[in-house]
Amino acid sequence: MGSNNFIADINPDSMEMETMMESRPSDNINISKKNSTAPQSINHQIFAGSWNVGGVSPPEVLDIQEWLRPNHINPPANIYVLGFQEIVPLNAANIVVRSENRKICEKWNSLIRAALNDPDSKNNITQDFRCIISKQMVGILLSVWVRSDLCQYIRQLSVSCVGCGLMGCLGNKGSVSVRFWLHETSFCFVCSHLASGGKEGDQRRRNANAAEILSRTTFPPGPFPNFTTKILDHDRVIWLGDLNYRIYLPDATTQYLVEKQKWNLLLEYDQLKVELMEGHVFEGWHEGVINFAPSYKYYKNSELYFGCDEKRKHNKRRAPAWCDRIIWFGKGLKQNQYDRGELKLSDHRPVRAIFMAEIKNVSMTNIHVNGDQTSIIEHKLQLLCFDHKKIQNNIYQRT
Repeated sequence: MGSNNFIADINPDSMEMETMMESRPSDNINISKKNSTAPQSINHQIFAGSWNVGGVSPPEVLDIQEWLRPNHINPPANIYVLGFQEIVPLNAANIVVRSENRKICEKWNSLIRAALNDPDSKNNITQDFRCIISKQMVGILLSVWVRSDLCQYIRQLSVSCVGCGLMGCLGNKGSVSVRFWLHETSFCFVCSHLASGGKEGDQRRRNANAAEILSRTTFPPGPFPNFTTKILDHDRVIWLGDLNYRIYLPDATTQYLVEKQKWNLLLEYDQLKVELMEGHVFEGWHEGVINFAPSYKYYKNSELYFGCDEKRKHNKRRAPAWCDRIIWFGKGLKQNQYDRGELKLSDHRPVRAIFMAEIKNVSMTNIHVNGDQTSIIEHKLQLLCFDHKKIQNNIYQRT
């Protein structure tokens, strides 16, 4: 179910090619040892957010700054990775036809753009974030936004979709994944909606969905040997979404502990925590400390959990749970924040995490091409368009 049919502010192919062609290689190439630098790294903050919006189309007046920019401060990150689930109702027509509802995607992207690029009210500083990719599969939407001055350093941007819902392949459940290189560090972001259900054994279906996503997600191999093609091949990986894991307790007990805000006790029975500890899923992955209330299940436009209002009758009771999660894999990621927003559009609350990501700097090793500096990685990309042997022989002769 891989696809390159996506929308973005900037054509990813043109972003890459423009940088590739800035300095046209010629015979006048040499490596400058005098100006080469020791390996360096830079840090960028990454905001990862996930929200199951319950098939509700967002009103034009919906203000998502509370989620993306708490207290209306400057955006706390340089890269925003926003995943949504159920942006359309998961009915038979949407699942089987798998039509991409461009209008609903544009609505969400318009709200994101307004929230990120709204001037800082204190300093009147206008930000410039651009959507580098936005991809939908049925109800899943993954939208990635980058500060405009960083766009030129992004390479090998691609997407991969995996459906593991009805019949094991339809897109009512599954994932949309995005990968790219920033400078000389590879990133992969996975937005997923795993199997639902609070019955005994449902957690095994969620585990199976996660394993399917890891095994079936593939990206184009790229121009170099051993290039990243699978999720775990990348340097920094963040997985977000409605993972749907519940709590191993009777509903009444869960409700009581939620009312008392006994998060530590509840987390001892959280399915994802238990499955992680027992090695059944996400081996080697990490999750930050949870100090916030369960994100599911609420009455819409309410602060009440489903089933807590005695005036409303229900055929089903849905105990609160931390269905919406953000986890990560790999070194070079430090989580600085993990909490939730309080938007009430759906029966889920959005969650967010802010990471500090270590990134290999593009200036780690310098090559001079006609007097212009470029990185080893950029130069390798340039070589694709020209005569390999001639240029390489010239480099060896001059060094």
